Amino acid sequence: MRILRYAAALVALVVPALVVATPIHAGGPLRMQVSPSIARAPAVVTVRVSVDASADNRALQIIASSSTFYRSSEIQLDGSKSSPMNVFEFRNLPSGLYEVTSVLVGTHGPRATISQLAKVEPSLGSR
Repeated sequence: MRILRYAAALVALVVPALVVATPIHAGGPLRMQVSPSIARAPAVVTVRVSVDASADNRALQIIASSSTFYRSSEIQLDGSKSSPMNVFEFRNLPSGLYEVTSVLVGTHGPRATISQLAKVEPSLGSR
């Protein structure tokens, strides 16, 4: 039992340190917040993406992937007239460590990419 407590404490210390945004271009046109960073399955994970206004903005792709699960969503953007804040919900995510990635697509392909980690723990009572 003591080992389980130590392991849980270690996870509580290490996983939040892993949950950091990693933009391709620091200070770039894309910012993202994933919440919660740790949840119980089946989880609802909310992704808030802020996009700087630009006439080049054409689409926003959001991907949640783990070793056993993949889900994505894409919306069209209307250049500089698009909403600066976009909210996505991934519902019923099974347990796993997810890489959540946002890709801002412009007229000539990807303009910016940002990723964060989110962990979905097994539900209580499952193994």
